[in-house]
Amino acid sequence: MRNLVAFPILFLVLLLQTTIFSRLTLLSGAADLMLVTLAALAVQEQVTSAWHWAVLGGLMVGLASGVPWFVPVIGYLVVVGLARLFQQRFWQAPILALFGVVFTGSWVVNLLTLFALQIAGRAIALDDALSLVILPSLLLNMLLAVPVRALIVDLADWLYPVEETL
Repeated sequence: MRNLVAFPILFLVLLLQTTIFSRLTLLSGAADLMLVTLAALAVQEQVTSAWHWAVLGGLMVGLASGVPWFVPVIGYLVVVGLARLFQQRFWQAPILALFGVVFTGSWVVNLLTLFALQIAGRAIALDDALSLVILPSLLLNMLLAVPVRALIVDLADWLYPVEETL
């Protein structure tokens, strides 16, 4: 059941990302709601199926966007891997882990996308991509991390209840 809930939730995240958050831009950068959602989910200690959610979210974004389908899958798998690594390092402060994952993951996903676009022949100058797309997207992702975390903590508690010990 936990994995089946991923379909409607990630579909809703994809709809919000493609309809609302893609229109709310800063310079030419837009927030990546799927990245922030997957990072917030993977940082939660009790979540065991974050890898499945990353593959599904990456496939959804890959099919809905103009980049090759494997670029978001690889990027989101890296984000979940970073989240698991940061969650072990900052287990006392999950909000710090989330900020670190969103910061690093935004760089990884945006640079992978830029590299894929350059290979496909739709090149963007590196300095323009950095100043007009990557850094504004990074700022929007960091601002979006706190409200998304609040929702994902409740979702994780509902999907993965913590067993109480006597």
